[in-house]
Amino acid sequence: MGGFFGVISKTDCVEDVFYGTDYHSHLGTKRAGMVFIIPGKGFRRSIHNLENSYFRTKFEDELNQFAGNSGLGVISDTDPQPILFNSHLGRFAIVTVSRLVNLLELEDKFLKMKKHFTENFEGHINPTEVVANLICEKDNFIEGIENVFDNIKGSCSLLILTDDGILAARDKLGRTPVVIGKKENAYAVASESCSFPNTGFEIEYFLGPGEIVYMTSKGYSQLRKPEEKMQICSFLWVYFGYPPSYYEEINVDECRNRCGASLARRDKVDADFVCGIPDSGVGHAIGYGNEKRIPYKRAYSKYTPTWPRSFMPQYQGQRDLVAKMKLIPNKAIIEGKKMIFLDDSIVRGTQLKDNTIDLRKSGASEVHMRIACPPLLFACDFLNFSESRSILELAGRKAINQLGGEEKDLPEYANPDSAKYAEMVQKIAENLDLDSLIYQRLDDLVTAIGLPKEKLCTHCWDGTSYY
Repeated sequence: MGGFFGVISKTDCVEDVFYGTDYHSHLGTKRAGMVFIIPGKGFRRSIHNLENSYFRTKFEDELNQFAGNSGLGVISDTDPQPILFNSHLGRFAIVTVSRLVNLLELEDKFLKMKKHFTENFEGHINPTEVVANLICEKDNFIEGIENVFDNIKGSCSLLILTDDGILAARDKLGRTPVVIGKKENAYAVASESCSFPNTGFEIEYFLGPGEIVYMTSKGYSQLRKPEEKMQICSFLWVYFGYPPSYYEEINVDECRNRCGASLARRDKVDADFVCGIPDSGVGHAIGYGNEKRIPYKRAYSKYTPTWPRSFMPQYQGQRDLVAKMKLIPNKAIIEGKKMIFLDDSIVRGTQLKDNTIDLRKSGASEVHMRIACPPLLFACDFLNFSESRSILELAGRKAINQLGGEEKDLPEYANPDSAKYAEMVQKIAENLDLDSLIYQRLDDLVTAIGLPKEKLCTHCWDGTSYY
């Protein structure tokens, strides 16, 4: 998904930006960058590829080259950022958390206007440069950001660094979060509020959908009021978010506990213990175990010193290897036991299949899987989740095809009370060699999050959404 972190301060802010950006590394990284306005020298930026290392490793040796009271950092799972622009609006740097579904249409539009692009990634134009061009079509930043909202399909939240301050804008439908933090002599703006505690900031304000604010070291002001409609990504609570983070003032790990408890209340299987697939399955499993009153045990331990999150490598074969190597089963806990496993989701099912094989080899008596969200049946058009995977490779779609289902039947397969849904889930369980499989009901997930259904994007589960 990606994330950003910006600071404007009365004192030097380089370390704040460095550590604050690092706290977004869990969002799935390919590239990262930082930019500062150095007094008397102007903008200075650095961008690195993170596919073979981590943010701190790449940038730590460069910190002494930066200085200044304002700066931005970004973790991107796609394009190199930040982008530097010199325009009729003045000089500025921009970072985005975005997905432009109509990127090729926008490219064609600008090329027909005889405009050009200087930035690229993997043979394509840079989406963040497209956003910057849309902004520069207008006479001021507010109208320019509104132009972005009006012309893109997908989602876009952004930060703009100018000589005078920082502009922050949240996606028009609020699909991704933006939050402001405050400490003495400084303000920060971030995708993840978990970046605040250890950098000394406290949560000050959550931006609403489409809201634009302007920040200086003295405070912030609203430039555009928030929209009434919101479609924040539900998967933030299920998977993307880090446990201490808050979105819409709702804590991630508390929500996961509620998800697990909901699954436990609908489950009649008896087991010796419950376990979560590290990391994001742990909160769900703790909630399940507390509700069911069975012990939580670590049948798997995650080896973190050298193995990153499994979606970081570019190629599927490498992702599968990482997923297998990073989780070590503990035979002493597993052997002869009936166990309940919780995970955030099943995408292709490749990782879970490997998990099941490991558990069987370790002597598991029964393996029961409980998933914290409904079956994934539709492609995400708004974030970069599962972008590289074919929709037909999803475990749910594969099972539907095996059952002879068709595209027109998808609403019925998404209905947890239908016979087709039950057949699909049973087929997925068979494909993954599970003794039983239960997915979270969408209505239970909505209740666990605590927002009205119409304020949540649930497209990947039920196909509903709006732009």
